[in-house]
Formats: sequence, structure tokens, C-alpha cells
Amino acid sequence: MPDRLYLTTAIPFVNGAPHLGHALEYVQTDVLARHARARGRAVRFLTGTDEHAAKNVQAARAAGEGVAPFVARNADGFRSLADALDVSYDDFLRTSADPRHRPAVEEIWRRCAANGDLFRERYTGWYCGGCEEFYDPESLPGGRCPEHDAPLEQIAEENWFFRLSRYRDRLTELIVSNHLRIEPEARRNEVLGFLAGPVRDISVSRPSARVHHWGIPVPGDPDQIVYVWFDALTNYVSALGYGGPDDGYRDWWCGSASRAHVIGKGIVRFHAVIWPAILCSAGQPLPSTLFVHDYVTANGRKIGKSLGNAVDPAALIERYGTDALRWWLCREIPLVGEADFTEDRLVESADRDLANGVGNLVQRTVTLAARAFGAEPIATSPDCELAEKCDATRARIDQALAGFDLRGATEALVGLVDVANRYVEATRPWTLLRAGGDHDAARVALGPLVSAVRVIGAELEPFVPGLAARVWARVGPEAGPVAPGLPVQPRRRPA
Repeated sequence: MPDRLYLTTAIPFVNGAPHLGHALEYVQTDVLARHARARGRAVRFLTGTDEHAAKNVQAARAAGEGVAPFVARNADGFRSLADALDVSYDDFLRTSADPRHRPAVEEIWRRCAANGDLFRERYTGWYCGGCEEFYDPESLPGGRCPEHDAPLEQIAEENWFFRLSRYRDRLTELIVSNHLRIEPEARRNEVLGFLAGPVRDISVSRPSARVHHWGIPVPGDPDQIVYVWFDALTNYVSALGYGGPDDGYRDWWCGSASRAHVIGKGIVRFHAVIWPAILCSAGQPLPSTLFVHDYVTANGRKIGKSLGNAVDPAALIERYGTDALRWWLCREIPLVGEADFTEDRLVESADRDLANGVGNLVQRTVTLAARAFGAEPIATSPDCELAEKCDATRARIDQALAGFDLRGATEALVGLVDVANRYVEATRPWTLLRAGGDHDAARVALGPLVSAVRVIGAELEPFVPGLAARVWARVGPEAGPVAPGLPVQPRRRPA
């Protein structure tokens, strides 16, 4: 495995406030980043906002605002959410405002044109403004967009097209050979199924007047604006200095780094087909891995701004705290399949695993260690069956996260907490600490337990960094054995 990991989220449209689905992707990507750093890998973590969409223009006009201030305000909302979730991103790129972005889009365009993959043609098609995508209505039930449950709009215009069909066989070979790895396997098979059928050339520009001149003009054709997806996908390399002063492109994209995108299942085709084809045309390396997540639902439906069922993650953080929300997003979302959100489920998860599991284990460990060791340093002892369970847990977490299985990784952690609690019940160190008891034997029994709790604190950090810091403050090597207070309190939903 390369020692360097370049990790990115998708960049969301900023036509409205962020919802719980955006929080999911932020947290999932952050877990991968924090875990990689903890294992000694160098990580560069990018996120940002997609601001050149026609839907952003429409939303700004509906709000009676200029487009630039509208998207800037909403972009701040996404950055604020990432910060509230304690996301450890290294870079946040706004496609309409960051000076690194336009030169990269123009350079990619020119390279594709030089390779003979861009041509201009008149086109009539059925379009979803929510997806910013053309669809084949014959493949859709009722001729409605499957993502937004909205009717399609018929559009006729002259645009620039990209010869996507030229790259079908090459992309198939790259995916089958795992040079372009797609996790989980169900999404990989979905992409291969798409490539097995007819792959049509795609429109990659829009008339400037139709998008109110908002976006990056096509090089050499200012009456056309680069299509928002061609523009947005380029953020993964524009943030590295591609097309301009190179502050990391050669090291993080062309070098030995692993390049991983974390995306939702609704945009797999853009990232697994269109983006790699554009890079092939431009003569640039491809991403190494696509980690694809399913959706969070509310009342059985995908959460979305246009669907009117958005769940505000900022309000959840205010009510229950960052740890509780992060844990639910890691613990309850399956690798394949959707998870329906309710506040009761969030509270149940935090109470069961964090307060009653980790919190109680840490409290009883610290209390017993204080009695056994007093002011002396805690003598840990990793040489026992509990230590073997710690090693096995670390290996299970590594394996699970390598396959983007956050639920599996948290299951391993919860299992270790359960084993540690059973160890306490089996060794019963409090019986050794009674008046006239054997304090030496108690210390021997508590050493492996303290070691295990330290491992739990360290392995919790990618998932719930706030709780992990509190655990480490109580049982870490520099902590005294009687640090006050529980590391986490049960969270109850207000009546």
C-alpha cells in the first residue's frame, strides 16, 4: 500500500443548505483520513463546493440575490458543517472562487480537444436540472428522474460533445483488472453493466445565455460554458495545482500516492466512467479507488433538498453533540443498502455503544486503577489474551476500512469493549482491593485492562475524535489515574 493517500469527497451543489446526506460523506471520508494518519500514512484530504451549476443560478434568482454572494454564503454553510463535524480536511476548494480551478479546467479541455475527443453538434434530449444530467426517458419509469422524482425537461441546443464511446473498452479493462477499484462490489458490477451496453458521447458544454453566463467559458468559444460536471470533476486535480503552479500534483496525483474518491451511489457513472475517460483523453493518471456509499433516508425516502425531507445535521449536533451524530453515521449505515434516520435511533446508538459501553468501561477502569495504583504510575501489561483481542481488533478495523465497511469497523470496536467488560467481570479486581486485599494481584489484573482501554481510545479516534480525546485524557500514559468525570454521558431525546 502506498504511504501517501489523496482522499476526496464529492463536492455538493450549493443551491441550498447541507443535509444529513452531506454529513454522512464528510464523516465517512474523515474516518478514512484519520485512520490512515494513525497508521502512519501521509494524507491529503480535499473537500469543497460545486458552484457553477445552473441550479445554483436558479436558486439565487429565486432568492433575489446575486449568484456570487448566494453561492459564497451557502458554501460557508458547508464548510461550517464540516467544521462542526470535526472533519480534518486539509483543503476546501470553491469552484467559482478558487484561483487554482479555472486554469485546470481549461487545461483539461485543451488536452481533450488536442486528442480529438471534443466536437460540436446540435442535440435534443431530456434533462433533469436537479442532477444536471441528460437521461434516456425510455429507461426511466414514467419518464421521471429516479433521483429527484421529477419530470424531465426536453432541451434542444448546440453544444460541445466528448467522445465517451471511444473509451468504453478501455474503462472496462481498467475496472475488471482492478486498476480502477470500485467498492463495494455491487457498485462495481453496476458500472460494468453500464459499460456492457451502448455508451453514447456526452454533452460537455451549455450555451452561455442559458446559464446566465455563470461558469467557465469554453476555451476559444466564449458563447459556450463548460458543463458543470466536466468543471466540477476537475476539482480533484485543480486543488493540486494542475494547469498552474504545481504545489502537489506530481506528488499526489502522478506519484506513488493512492487516489481515492468517496462518493454517493447517485453519481457513480460520473466518477467511474466520465471522469476516468476525460483523464484518459487528457493523458493523465486515473483515480485508484472509488468508495461508494448508499443514502441516508428519512421515512423511507432519500434525503434531499428538492424532496422537502432534509434533516438538518447542525441542529442534531446542537442537540446531541458531534460524537453522537458521527457514531450513528459510522455505526448504522450498511456497506450496501440504506439506513432510515430517526432521532430515537441516534440516541439509542449513542447510549448503547458510547455511554453504556465505552463510558462505563472507562469509568470502572479508572476507578479501580485509582484504588490499585494510587499516585503511582499505572503499570500496564499487554501480555495476555486480552492483548491478543486488541491486536485482532486492530487488524479487523484495517480490513474493514480497506473495503469501506465502516459498520464492520465499528462492530469490531464494540466487540473489543464487550470483551474488556467481560474481562473485568472474570478477574473481579475489586475483590482484591477490599480491606486487607492483595493490591499486587489487583495491579496485575488491571494492567491488561488499562492497556486495552488505551487501545480502544486510540481506535475510537477516527470515528469519534472528541470522545477518544476524553478517553485518552483519563487513561493515556500522561494521565493520572483519577481524572474526574465520565468520558461520555447518555444522551436522551428531549420530550
